[in-house]
Amino acid sequence: MSNASLEKLRAAMESASAPGSGEKKSYSDDTMWKPELDKTGNGFAVVRFLPTPEGEEMPWVSYFDHGFQGPGGWYIEKSLTTLNKKDPVSDYNSQLWNTGVEANKEIARKQKRRLHYVSNVYVVSDPKNPDNEGKVFKYRFGKKIFEMLKEAISPAFADEQAINPFDIRGEGANFKIKIRKVDGYWNYDKSEFDKVSPLLEDDDALEALWKKQYSLAAVTAPDQFKSYEDLQKRLKY
Repeated sequence: MSNASLEKLRAAMESASAPGSGEKKSYSDDTMWKPELDKTGNGFAVVRFLPTPEGEEMPWVSYFDHGFQGPGGWYIEKSLTTLNKKDPVSDYNSQLWNTGVEANKEIARKQKRRLHYVSNVYVVSDPKNPDNEGKVFKYRFGKKIFEMLKEAISPAFADEQAINPFDIRGEGANFKIKIRKVDGYWNYDKSEFDKVSPLLEDDDALEALWKKQYSLAAVTAPDQFKSYEDLQKRLKY
């Protein structure tokens, strides 16, 4: 079972601000899990981040996309800048910004890139959708949760012990996702790791679970991106 060392994870996380490559849209992907809010407007679920899939480098991948509404509808597309290529929205935003006009700068701000991360997770508890429990999914999350993963690996205070959040044997811990609505947005500040413990007690079961993971490299494969020309056509529309 592949399990990156804490040192390797630390180094990768420190250089993870710029992803190396996109993904099928999560709303049409039944392999992608997402927590849901209850009637009170809060959300709660427990997941376990899983180790690096077989033959891959890290237990997460990252990519940029753009999501904004214009006169012709919504533009929700992965950004080619993820692949270190030119992207029509980034080019257009640069043009708007360079005009120096504040109204144009505001449009560029609303159309800026969004950074996403994707990992495999085992769903321990999902009160809104109990059928998901005990299953492996891909989970897309943002900078806030990624920072919590970084802090678990490299604690800020001397009295805190580093853990490997992607370990499922005895060095990792379940992650309690707690969501509140703050100013209309989902807020994850209350989320936290539970105490360190193995996910399952049986080694064979853990090995079988690890083999159920989805390829993360496939999530960020170049063929998951549209061409510059197709994206430009959509942007103009």
